[in-house]
Amino acid sequence: MNQSAGSGANWSNPETLDSSTRMAPMILTRLIAPADVAFNGNRPWDIQVNDPETYDRILYRGSLGFGEAYMDGMWDCLNLDELFTRLLRFDIDRKVRGILRIRLLAASAFNFLSHKLVNLQSRRRAFQVAECHYDIGNDVYRSMLDSTMSYSCGYWHNASSLEQAQRNKLDLICRKLELAQGERLLDIGCGWGGLARHAAEHYGVEVVGISVSEEQRKLALERCRDLPVEIALMDYRDLTGRFDKVASVGMFEHVGPKNYVDFFRTVRRVMSDTGLFLLHTIGNYCSYNSIDPWIDRYIFPNGHLPSASQITAAIEPDFIVRDWHDFGPDYDRTLMAWWKNFDSAWPDLKERYGERFYRMWKYYLHCCAGMFRSGHGQLWQIVLSNRGVRPEYRSIR
Repeated sequence: MNQSAGSGANWSNPETLDSSTRMAPMILTRLIAPADVAFNGNRPWDIQVNDPETYDRILYRGSLGFGEAYMDGMWDCLNLDELFTRLLRFDIDRKVRGILRIRLLAASAFNFLSHKLVNLQSRRRAFQVAECHYDIGNDVYRSMLDSTMSYSCGYWHNASSLEQAQRNKLDLICRKLELAQGERLLDIGCGWGGLARHAAEHYGVEVVGISVSEEQRKLALERCRDLPVEIALMDYRDLTGRFDKVASVGMFEHVGPKNYVDFFRTVRRVMSDTGLFLLHTIGNYCSYNSIDPWIDRYIFPNGHLPSASQITAAIEPDFIVRDWHDFGPDYDRTLMAWWKNFDSAWPDLKERYGERFYRMWKYYLHCCAGMFRSGHGQLWQIVLSNRGVRPEYRSIR
């Protein structure tokens, strides 16, 4: 893809370029230098430019152009996770918006207004993320995840493997919910049935799981056959019935701020008066009205990471917080374990998915690892009850 091949220009050195071409690399070089990142440097986290158009892609399209340029093979980096950690610790998003505000103003305004004025997580849009991400192929997820098929942060306390970290997490959820034999558990966003299977097998409960992904539903039913588990293809807003306990693991990121109050009211409506609700979600260190445009386009369309203040404002009308547990650093370790599994399995996957998918998935897992390592991303398990009940509840770790 090197469009300047044979031109004689040494585009890795901005000083050898003509003035119009030189501007983008010079601006970007100065921008990232305080993060201790360089273009064509010799550290494993430095950006190695394969195509001079990379600079303009980043300058004119921001993080979307940065990610797309990587997918197209226009740049490489030996340690992508460390690159993103350094850029995010430097708060690169805000620096880019400040320095390049004129060039990015239109795109940023559109992104902001889309999330501010439009309900991107409406009932009509609820199934879009499944079509884009969760339904891409169960072979990818079987290769990447552990045997529980848990696609959320593991709990690495006293764990030395991904498998044990995920089993720790599933059991931690069940113990925090104080599950008892014969109870009825609702799992909102049940994925491939990992929690449903664990709770039914080890705690003797009946489980109803819901998902917006048909591929997830089919595999979850297969994995939970001969257990008292029902899996439905359903949006959470259509829930009916009554449940002793409710859990939602790794799904709240798709609900969106405009729907937070309705989400918690739905849980309140279907949960028994003396029940407990556990919310397991990625959290953002501050409140944003938009999401990274590359993640939005290629990984999780219409997603949104909640801040602590957004969650507390939404639960205030209906619930009391009984426990708030943060183990965000565990997600960094989980994501890197997923990457190791995916990379090892790639020879069996590449014929179906192709090189651009490989680079997209690598970028996705490593940029998310960097987000958690930098402290921008957090992972919360929040236990809620109705007002006036469960005052004796004690936190479990």
